[in-house]
Amino acid sequence: MNKLTDKVAVVYGNGAIGAAIARAFADEGAKVFLTGLTLAKLKAIADEIQFDGGDIEIARLDALDEQAVEKHMDDVIKKAGKVDISFNAIGVSSKDAQHIPLTELSVENFFHPISMYTKSHFITAKAAARRMIEQCDGVIVMHTATPGRISAPFAGGRAPAWAAMESLCRSFSVECGEHGVRAVCLLTTAIPETPVIEEAFNELYEASAKAKGITLEQFYVAIESGTHRKQLTTLKELTDAAIYVSSNEGAAITGTILNLTAGMVV
Repeated sequence: MNKLTDKVAVVYGNGAIGAAIARAFADEGAKVFLTGLTLAKLKAIADEIQFDGGDIEIARLDALDEQAVEKHMDDVIKKAGKVDISFNAIGVSSKDAQHIPLTELSVENFFHPISMYTKSHFITAKAAARRMIEQCDGVIVMHTATPGRISAPFAGGRAPAWAAMESLCRSFSVECGEHGVRAVCLLTTAIPETPVIEEAFNELYEASAKAKGITLEQFYVAIESGTHRKQLTTLKELTDAAIYVSSNEGAAITGTILNLTAGMVV
């Protein structure tokens, strides 16, 4: 039997990670409700999942709009009767928000990722937790990156944003755990397979490494050397972990970080 058979999952975000999570959940038997801002992307993801026999519904949704998120969650409950998994995969473009020294970064650009990540995750986790408490079951899954744990230059507001998400995860777990609701953060390195990270690495290379005379390939090798295995987290490793913590096998995991950084964070 698939690990998520009879589970209902809501996934926020139609980027590379949101799409991969939706596919992985559907492949494991979950009924997936995928939301995002770009209808064309949502349709393309849904077509691929349905072609492979997966069960998915899509909706254009702004995960920063609390009323819209609440309405969508009501619709999920009406259609599926419950919600077992909430995974927020929204992202922030690196443009004007990263790879700029803090001494040169504007206040607005510093607070942009902090505001966007924390607000969106609070809205979506709150919406899920309220329904999950009534069910006495469910898991809220968040995804954070290494700068939330270890200092990295030119991370801008993303580092405090990810640290705040980890704290928010623990808060939901301690408040909702007795009602059967879990909250887990998946901590990864940057995932080069995603367009956002590829763009970010290229920008960081141009900003800080190219002038030193190293090639882009050497730059990637230098970043990978920060892990024990000399390889960054892969998209499949993230989706495999998301499936595990969302399944009944992960029932004892809550209020904590599942560390997928291969030793970059120890």
